[in-house]
Amino acid sequence: MHKSALTYLLVVFFLLVVTACVPAPPLAPAPTQAVARAAQPTTSAQPAAVPATPNTAESAAAAGSLKNGDWASPAPSKLPLTVTIGSVLGVTGDVAVYGEVQKKGIELAVQQINASGYLGQSKLTAVIEDSTGTNEGAIAAMTKVIDAEKAVGVIGPTLSAQAFAADPIAQAKSIPVIGPSNTLVGIVEMGNFIFRDSLPESSVIPGTIKAVVDLLDVKNVGILWGNDDFSAGGYKVFKQALQDNRIEILDEETFARGDVDFNAQLTKIIAKKPDALVVSALATEAGKIITQARSLGFAGPIVGGNGLNSPTVIQAAGQGAEGVIVGAAWNIASQAPLSVDFINAYQAAYNAPPDQFAAQAYTAAWLMATAIRQADSVDPKAIRDALAAIKNLDTPLGKFSFSEDRNPNHPPVVQIVRNGHFVLLTPETAKN
Repeated sequence: MHKSALTYLLVVFFLLVVTACVPAPPLAPAPTQAVARAAQPTTSAQPAAVPATPNTAESAAAAGSLKNGDWASPAPSKLPLTVTIGSVLGVTGDVAVYGEVQKKGIELAVQQINASGYLGQSKLTAVIEDSTGTNEGAIAAMTKVIDAEKAVGVIGPTLSAQAFAADPIAQAKSIPVIGPSNTLVGIVEMGNFIFRDSLPESSVIPGTIKAVVDLLDVKNVGILWGNDDFSAGGYKVFKQALQDNRIEILDEETFARGDVDFNAQLTKIIAKKPDALVVSALATEAGKIITQARSLGFAGPIVGGNGLNSPTVIQAAGQGAEGVIVGAAWNIASQAPLSVDFINAYQAAYNAPPDQFAAQAYTAAWLMATAIRQADSVDPKAIRDALAAIKNLDTPLGKFSFSEDRNPNHPPVVQIVRNGHFVLLTPETAKN
């Protein structure tokens, strides 16, 4: 063979060997399962449930804490893949000042419960129905979540009056109910399936009046109260607490729910020169009452019941709300670890601070989930029994127990408005 031809063959052979030894470039990775799911359009598996706000689930998972609930109890293993509870809330009309934040509190709790695996492989769904703030609306909503949605427990209704109308439906069907804001006398007496995590006015108002007497030296008052069920019930507790503390009642005036002009009643009361004005009202009327009382020259403390326990009252009354005093089940200044966790998670989810109504609804959802976990069952009777057995559970409201009569057992607080915010009433904050 010619020398040049031999050289050519050797070069070609060398190049083939080198090419065979070089690894081929890696194939492009296949889409992961999560990416593939994200690329598909999403649909709601539970159309009846109220969807979360866009950033809520992500924030809840990041800011939520596994310290809520009873993690020492065995993880459930017998629950279906989906467990449905109902929520009957006033999310339209004037009652929405309470119901909207309750809805957010429940949604946040449900997202944390599911993200944490609190119910094992099961997911909790909260079907929220609007009571419209009426008895008829509450009855329709309660009937729907129990009969159509097959809820194994219910949170709500928002107002005590609607609870009196709708809770008997749940009691008759043996479905446990937790009232997150039902404070009137007679709620739990409707039956052994009716619970509440909202402190009754009879547990809050007496301490509020005593604090007002001790810290502000109030000796006499005038009372303005509404003739709706909630306000009238609060008025009765206020009157008894005032009498027990030997506070003279100089005048009593009433109004109807929906009234907007309270000047006539306030003028009569203020003419008697009371040390304080006691108001039993819902938030919509309360804001107007405070504003008009200040416009008529009343500069003293205004003491309210649970209806005034909302930031919307402060917003409506503006500077006039300064010095308003309200008893409460919870205050945002609480440094209890689970309260701080809840505040941070709620703020992250909704870009707004929570109020007492949000805290109580959030806690109610965790209480219901805890009963479901402990019962390891969707049998409403087993859930009821587990609720009744809850004792000394750490919650944002503090150490929580249900008493033998299904009332909440945890300490109340007394608040005063300072610089546009509720703060705890102390000797320091009591001073102007």
